Amino acid sequence: MVAFPKPKVNFTYQVNDEIAGLRQYEQAAAGRDIPDKASDRLLIASWNIANLGVQQRRDDDYRIIADLISWFDLIALQEVNDNLEGLRKLQSFLLPSYNLLFSDTAGNSERLTFVYDSSKVALLQKVGEIAIPPSQQKSIKLPGIAMPFDGFDRNPYLAAFRAGSFSFILVNVHLYFGKMTPKPMAETSIQRRSLETYAVARWADNRRRSKNSYLHDVIAIGDFNLPRRDPEDPVYRALTRKGLKLPKHFTAVGSSLSGEDHYDQVAFHPAATTDSEFSGKAGVFDYDGAIFNTLWDRFMTEHQNLTPAKQKKKAITAFRAYLRYYISDHRPLWVEFKT
Repeated sequence: MVAFPKPKVNFTYQVNDEIAGLRQYEQAAAGRDIPDKASDRLLIASWNIANLGVQQRRDDDYRIIADLISWFDLIALQEVNDNLEGLRKLQSFLLPSYNLLFSDTAGNSERLTFVYDSSKVALLQKVGEIAIPPSQQKSIKLPGIAMPFDGFDRNPYLAAFRAGSFSFILVNVHLYFGKMTPKPMAETSIQRRSLETYAVARWADNRRRSKNSYLHDVIAIGDFNLPRRDPEDPVYRALTRKGLKLPKHFTAVGSSLSGEDHYDQVAFHPAATTDSEFSGKAGVFDYDGAIFNTLWDRFMTEHQNLTPAKQKKKAITAFRAYLRYYISDHRPLWVEFKT
């Protein structure tokens, strides 16, 4: 894992004020409302916390991240480094009821992690990874893609959970991204990403249908590196090819800081129990709209001699560089189920 450049700006803040601002924004800003926790509801989230364990976050940064995580009952994390120092630091700011479950290291020295509130969510007997045997890899193929599927860069990590009467398998993914330039490399990367995505969709469909499945309800969640929620997008087509459904968000923002990319997603089969348990509520929380407002004002002031358009562009670049280092370059994705 390669850390983002550490910002040179010196900025201190009052963590309690920032947390209060986040909560106020979540409750008051149009389309940002996340349902309150309830005994008959389960809030699942996914968050790619950039280079967790590599970037030098401060205790107050971890407190902000931990507070956001505490809004949910079960969270899938991506980009947890092989060095568990960052994850352990994050855990130290969570309530004792929040337990961890994580994979071994894989591509990019990453682990995939589940954080769950054991007072609400029970870990069941099945924990593992999606690994496609060599004898089945030839079945992972898509129209227009000649390259073979040779396995995942990071095997999706899965575990079975129960909340109330709702039992399910949650699959945590961080699929291959690759290079976006030059064009030949970008095309190869998208093809490999699409094959990985289809492998997840095919596995979920096979387990849903198998009489030997431990559970038939499968929820795939995480960083699919899906550029657009659009049927014309090749990664989207691969994800939905075997019947997985991406529930509509009632927030209109993407999960990247730019808001333009929809990398993080949740998917399940519409014919499964999971669909009937879905409350109809899902979205992305753009924490960046409420945090470090005084820093934003400082960046705007520093560039006040520029035209308004250039001033804002400069401020956005500097502000996002700060956020992606100390918090993340992704926003949390969430979904609610009835239990």
